[in-house]
Order: sequence, then structure tokens, then C-alpha cells
Amino acid sequence: MPPKRVLLMLGTLTVLLHGYIGWRLLPALAIHTNLWRFGWLYLAASALLVPAGLLARAVKHQPQADLLAWLGLCLTGLFSSLFCLTLCRDLLLVLVSLSGIGAQQEFAEQSAWAVLGLAVLASLLGLFNARRLASVRKVDIVINGLAQSLHGFSIVQISDIHVGSTIKKGYLQAIVDRVNALEPDMIALTGDLVDGSVRQLSAHTQPLAQLSARYGAFFVTGNHEYYSGAQAWMAEVSRLGLQVLENRHVILQHQGARLLVAGVSDYSAGHFEGGVPSDPQAALVGAPADVALKLLLAHQPRSAYAADQAGFDLQLSGHTHGGQFLPWNWFVPLQQPFTAGLHRLHHLLVYTSRGTGYWGPPLRLFAPSEITQLRLVRAP
Repeated sequence: MPPKRVLLMLGTLTVLLHGYIGWRLLPALAIHTNLWRFGWLYLAASALLVPAGLLARAVKHQPQADLLAWLGLCLTGLFSSLFCLTLCRDLLLVLVSLSGIGAQQEFAEQSAWAVLGLAVLASLLGLFNARRLASVRKVDIVINGLAQSLHGFSIVQISDIHVGSTIKKGYLQAIVDRVNALEPDMIALTGDLVDGSVRQLSAHTQPLAQLSARYGAFFVTGNHEYYSGAQAWMAEVSRLGLQVLENRHVILQHQGARLLVAGVSDYSAGHFEGGVPSDPQAALVGAPADVALKLLLAHQPRSAYAADQAGFDLQLSGHTHGGQFLPWNWFVPLQQPFTAGLHRLHHLLVYTSRGTGYWGPPLRLFAPSEITQLRLVRAP
């Protein structure tokens, strides 16, 4: 759990932002006094339940914890939409005022109602997008000089599932079934599998034991594993049959070609007690010189700089969720070099998944979840 000082700061900020929404919207609605009071009561309740939803894991009784999480996180999604739209409305009001257009009071009232309607619509659409099973995204990775025998080699990547308060066994089982139906050569799980301890969630991660691929499934830690007991989760994931790659590699023999598959601990792992700092160079120690391709699994895209220097050809990452929803869509590029999709950094190709689940509010807008089917392709 975060320090009390951080919780106090976040709680205060949440209250202030809810107050801003009420101050800017409710007077403009010109509604009945009782409805005006209801609006303030709703905002007050939301200001209390939003942080409670994020801290629900601390509740000992699981059904109550899950109910609190669902309520608080859904309200968090609606609050996010309300805040962003209220901010946009205020900018529009400034432009209308400067333009000298008449009927400004009428525009203020209509735009306030529009904010409420759009916020509810965005929350419902985002909930549908988050809870539906991730679609399969097919991506060809064209590589110069790829060994002919590796042409067509298939990798299915899943990432950022976040099994926890609102994502349970059934949700994960559907993902596993869809992955297995693709019959990949290998499966890569690039971190942030869970939000909770092994004791709390091991029953819900059991479907991972059913993952099936020609050369098996490989796992690397994300930052959320370190919030939830990374060592225990690496042991649990290994027990379920996945190979955990913590700054190490394995060699796959495929039709006469050698494919190096390496993995690193999360970019932030070194900041946690007992965490092994992420090191792509260390992951190559002892590697043979004649491998046809060097593939790195690294949770955060910003591992790409070190991966490029280490000589990797391809990196698979997650972490960003593609932004997931506003306002985070605006902030992700400030921290990560790539938000989603395939990019090149010098010699290195980097594919960043938008994630297969979601974190926090069950809300996805303009950033659909994905199960990624990657195919290695030899350049003409």
C-alpha cells in the first residue's frame, strides 16, 4: 500500500477535481434545487469511492473487496470522462466568449448537458471495450537477412492482463482458449499479469497451465508483479509451466536455425527490495555466436535503448495499454518512446502491445485490447 502521505495527497487532489467538476457544471444546468443537491451528493460520494476502489485489495473479505473495487473503479472511469470533458468545455467557453458570439448562457447550459451525456456514453462504451475478449491482431515482422527456415515462425504475445479485483479466472480462460486456437510456435507473456498476491489470485491464474505452443510459453515480469510479490509470482508462473526469463535466455532450434529468446526483469525492478535490475546485456551472457535472430521480451518499451546497444533484433513489450483512456493517452508518450504498434530504433525492431486486459477502471477508449499474432517474415 502507498505511504499515508501519498494517499493523503491523492485523496486531496481527487476531492479538488470533483469540486472543479461541480463548480463548472452544476450552476450551468439550471436544474431543480433537489437535482442540484443530488449532483453535489454524487460528486461527494464519487470523491470518496474513487480512491477506495484502488485500495480495495486491503479489505480482507474477498467478495466485499471485489464489490468495492467494481464500484470505485467504475466511478473512476466516469470521473475521468467528466473531468476531461469539463476541461474541454471550459476551453470552448473561453473561445465562445472571445469570439463575441451571442447566447453564451444558452451555450453554457447546453454544453454542460452535453458533457454529462458524453461522459456517460464514453463510460458505457469504454466498459464494453474493456470487458469483451481481446481481438487477434496479426502483425508481420519483416526482417532483413532472416534465415529462410524462420520465415513464418509465429509468436503470440499477450500482455498486461492484470488479473485482480475485476479480472478473474473466466476472463483469463477465454484469453487462453483464443491463444491456443492460433497454434503458435511460441507464446510470450510480457508482464503485468496480476494485481494482487499469489495467495489472493492463484486460483484465478490457473488457466495459464493450459497454454500450448510448439516451443512453450515464456514470461517476464512487469512493474505490477513487483507491487504484488515478484519472487512468489515467478515461482507460481514457473509452476504453471511457463519459462520465466529474468535476465537470461534460451535457445530454440527451429528447422535447423537457432532462435535466441531472452527476457529481462521490469525496467523498474532494481528499485524494489530483492529486485534484479533489468539488464539486456546480462541476458546474453553465454549466448552462441551463430543464432539467426535475437528476440527480447521486456515489459516496458523504454528497455529498447539498452536492447539496441546489446545487439537484439526484435523486442516485444507492453506496459502502455496504448493509453487505455483519457487523459492517460496524453501522458504515456512522456514516459515511453513507443505507445503501441511496430517501430524501429536503429537496428532494433520494437513491437508494443496495447495489452490484453486493462488496469484500474474497466474502461478502454480508442485503445482496444489485443492478442497479438506476430509472424517473422524474411525481407524480399
